[in-house]
Amino acid sequence: MGEDLPTISAWPRVVGAMARVIHVFRAPDRFIAGTVGQPGDRTFYLQASEQSRLISVALEKQQVQVLAERIGSLLEEVHRRFGTDVPDDAPPDDLDTEPLEVPVEEEFRVGTMGLGWDAESKAVVIELLAISEEEVDEAVVLDDTEEGPDAVRVFLSPSAARAFAERADRVVNAGRKPCPLCAEPLDPDGHICPRQNGYRRTEED
Repeated sequence: MGEDLPTISAWPRVVGAMARVIHVFRAPDRFIAGTVGQPGDRTFYLQASEQSRLISVALEKQQVQVLAERIGSLLEEVHRRFGTDVPDDAPPDDLDTEPLEVPVEEEFRVGTMGLGWDAESKAVVIELLAISEEEVDEAVVLDDTEEGPDAVRVFLSPSAARAFAERADRVVNAGRKPCPLCAEPLDPDGHICPRQNGYRRTEED
């Protein structure tokens, strides 16, 4: 990808020293965020598929949220710097509302995420690297070096990237309803609301 790919960010700095496997999806049929489990006890996944290949990686809710936000910022920068057409909203045909493909088998848990723009293919590049206890050299992010953590690298058109970010936002916000009084998440069995002097408030209240 060379000099045409400005790296927007790579976070946090963790990596392993073993020979790595990089799963590359240059023309994915799907790349989506989704969850398994009930509100309040959800596990978040990113899932990429292309023809017969299917990879699912687990990550934290906050990582999904940050990735969606940074994709939006990257698309704005790409439009400003390169004049690339970037949709303000995802085209309806690019919106994927279907659930994760099952069975969801975790390839690894994400520690580091990288985000960039490939000017040659005019694609957003998302890289998800496996978590490790050892410190990382950021040079391994969005790079084919042989040493480092296993990774999933996905290429998305600007419209597909916008669609991914919009779905990711919906997934993040589809959890527990907030308490109308204190804004803390409501569990199905309720929670101790500080605005109600310790009264246990439920979703039905």
